[in-house]
Order: sequence, then structure tokens, then C-alpha cells
Amino acid sequence: MTLAIFDLDGTLLNGDSDYTWGQFLVEKGLVDTQVYKEANDKFFIQYQSGTLDIHEYLAFSLAPLTKFSKEELAELHNTFMQEKIQPMMQRKANALLKHHKDQGHFLLMITATNQFVTGPIGDALGMDHIIAPVPEVIDGHYTGKVVGVPSFQEGKVTRLNDWLAETGHSMEGSYFYSDSRNDLPLLELVSHPIAVDADETLTKIAQERNWQHISLRD
Repeated sequence: MTLAIFDLDGTLLNGDSDYTWGQFLVEKGLVDTQVYKEANDKFFIQYQSGTLDIHEYLAFSLAPLTKFSKEELAELHNTFMQEKIQPMMQRKANALLKHHKDQGHFLLMITATNQFVTGPIGDALGMDHIIAPVPEVIDGHYTGKVVGVPSFQEGKVTRLNDWLAETGHSMEGSYFYSDSRNDLPLLELVSHPIAVDADETLTKIAQERNWQHISLRD
């Protein structure tokens, strides 16, 4: 099956689920409001500029998960989906996913946002599989640590190659849709790299390399 690979934040979603989850925690009063908001804003700026330390960020973003039971987190995430994620869903993105699905392609989402946040989003979008940073769970509770290689920048290629080896899927004829300069390593690997509402750096690269550049904004 041909792989149709998608970034999530800023690509399929008109917004960033990771940053918005942080905002959601602040709004609900579940974290130290000022300290957490300032750190969340700082990390988001670093991500946009391509300078994010993913391990430092994951330590920050996974820490709140340790404070709640899985049942409490599931309830919080349901509210998060309704209040924050549903408004980010895009009609054109859904149509693009359907287009690939109708051609018999395998829908694969690869995101740097942790699996707790993105798993239910990927399910809602109809993904066949999701590759995301995996939060460690011991005895039914999140530890605040991450398991294995985070799927960020070159890590997306590493995680994808591991998955390909495990599943036997091929990169022949593959597509990858992304908005971010951080995804350049994976964009250079696929048969059909496609920039989506791209940042300034990726827009320039797409123009230089004659890559397709589309918009999914409604």
C-alpha cells in the first residue's frame, strides 16, 4: 500500500494541539498558571524557529500527566477534544484524507506531539497508524518520561524506519504533508513532498525545489 504520511499540527489541524493542550491546562487552573504559560510560550517559539530541545520540552509537557489518574486524564482529554480540537479540524484536510483513503493508501500520521494528546486526534481523523513520542507508563500511571526516540526532526525518520522494518511497508510512491521546517528530513525522504500552509523557511525550500505547496485552510 502507498503511504500517505501527514504531520498533524499546523498541517491537518489549523493550530497546534501540543501548545493548545498547555493553554487548556492553564485555563482550567490545573498547573501553575503564570509559570506554565511562560514556559509553554517559550517552547512554542523555539519550535517555530527550529531550535527546540525536544527532550527538554517533553519533560515539561509530560509532567502534568503524572498528577492525575488515567480516568481523570481521559475525561480532561474528552473536554479538550470538544472545546479545542474540534474547532481546529479542517474540511479540506478531511477531504484530502478521504482522497488518499479512496485510492487505497495507508494513512500514517507522524507527529512530535506526544501520544497522549495525539492518539485520540488521530483516531478522530481516521488514521491507520500514528507515530508519536510515547509517554512512559508504570503501574498504570504516567511517569513524565518518554520511551524511545521522540518523533521530531531526524527522529521522525528514525521512528518511521523502525516502523517500516517492523511492518514491511515500502516508501515507494510515498507522500508526506507538512507545514514545518522541522520536517525537512522526512520531506526529503518521500517520493512526493508536499508543503502545507508552510512556514517561511519551508516555503522558500519548496519553491527552490519545485515542491507542491497547498493550503488546507477553509
